[in-house]
This record gives sequence, C-alpha cells and structure tokens, in this order.
Amino acid sequence: MVGVTSEFSSKHYKSNKIRIMLADDHPLLRQALRDVLEKQPDLEVIAEASDGEEAVKLATELNPDVVIMDISMPELNGLEATKQIKANCPAIAVLVLTVHSDSEHILSILQAGAGGYLTKSVYGDEVIYAIRSLVCGETVLSPAVSQQIFKYAFQHIIKPKGLDAGDKLSSRELEVLSLAAKGTSNKDIALKLGLSLRTVKSYLANLFLKLNVASRTEAVIVGLRKGILTLGDLD
Repeated sequence: MVGVTSEFSSKHYKSNKIRIMLADDHPLLRQALRDVLEKQPDLEVIAEASDGEEAVKLATELNPDVVIMDISMPELNGLEATKQIKANCPAIAVLVLTVHSDSEHILSILQAGAGGYLTKSVYGDEVIYAIRSLVCGETVLSPAVSQQIFKYAFQHIIKPKGLDAGDKLSSRELEVLSLAAKGTSNKDIALKLGLSLRTVKSYLANLFLKLNVASRTEAVIVGLRKGILTLGDLD
C-alpha cells in the first residue's frame, strides 16, 4: 500500500478535517470504523449508509471527501453505487473495503472509479493511511494486488487499441505513467524524474484527460488495454 506522504501535515488537517462517509450494511462494522477513524484529529465521519441507494443519495447531498464502500449491499451494490457517485461527484474518492479479493471484483470497481481497494482483513491503521493517501491523489493498492489486477487486465485484452493522433502521450507523460504502473508515489516520481510535486500532478492530470480516466489505477489499466504499457512496465 502507498504510505502517507509529506504532501499533508497534521497542522493542515487539524483545521481542515477529511470528511468521510461509511457505506456498509453491517452496523457493527460501521461503528467499529467510526470508533477507529474519529480518534484521529484529521478525520471526521459525517454520515453512514446501510445500502447502495442511500450511499448515492447521501454522497450527492453531502459531498464527502472520501466514501468507504462495501461491495455487497442491498438495494444497490457497491459497484453500481460507486459508478453513480463518481458520475454525480467526480471529486469524491471512493475507498472499497470488502471481503472480496478476486481479480474480477477488484478490476470492475476500480474501473468504475474507486481510488483504492482494501479487504476487511486489514488493520485500522491501514484504513487511516489509505484515506490520507487517497486525499493526496495516491493509489491505494498493495504491490501484490496491483500486479494481480494489471496482469489480469492485460491478459484479457482482445486487441490493443492505440490513442488518436491528437491524444498521443509525450515521452515525459509515458515516463510518469510507467512509474505509476510500478506503484511509485507522486513524491517518489518527482524525485526520480527531478520534477516538482506540482509538475508531476500536472502530468497526471494531462494523462487522465488523454486517457479519459479519473485515477492512476484506471490510467494504468487503460494503458495496458491500449498497448501503451506492457507487462514489463509493471516490474
């Protein structure tokens, strides 16, 4: 998992708390998460949803910074809820917290716009780090999960399709995308390429626009599908 970077400070978050919504049909799990998260001075749980339809409604009304989403929920599952939340409020970061760990579930919800994926076997500290990382624009996947998902996406390509001429990536954008595929944080990409953090974020924003995606993970998946990246870029 990508760790917390120096992009945020405790001083910043004491005055600007990260607003979180919990979406899970198990009230005891929601309470346990709330207890863990609200012990942190920079985190605030502003709402809870017990099904997917309620999650979409509350997220659209309250516009939290992060939604922690389960996949298996009544009325509307987490995959469909994530799609609707990202369509209504693209800036909301969705962190999936679920029992499912198979490639199909992970890939589907990441393509729907989720910014991270954790299984419910993780510790509370890992969820906290994941939230902070998501807010800083990082991908929240362990290296092992990243490899599993990207290889799955690559293996299920029928025929790679290149970008239109006007959307070709520059050599520097390709470097940034390749490092992102390896799970490198924005801060480390900046150090490796001798760039400022602001410049790396600018390159990523251009990549997202050209690839029509909303996250680093989606960018890598699309890069594989279009033949821009190869499996060697993941090593």
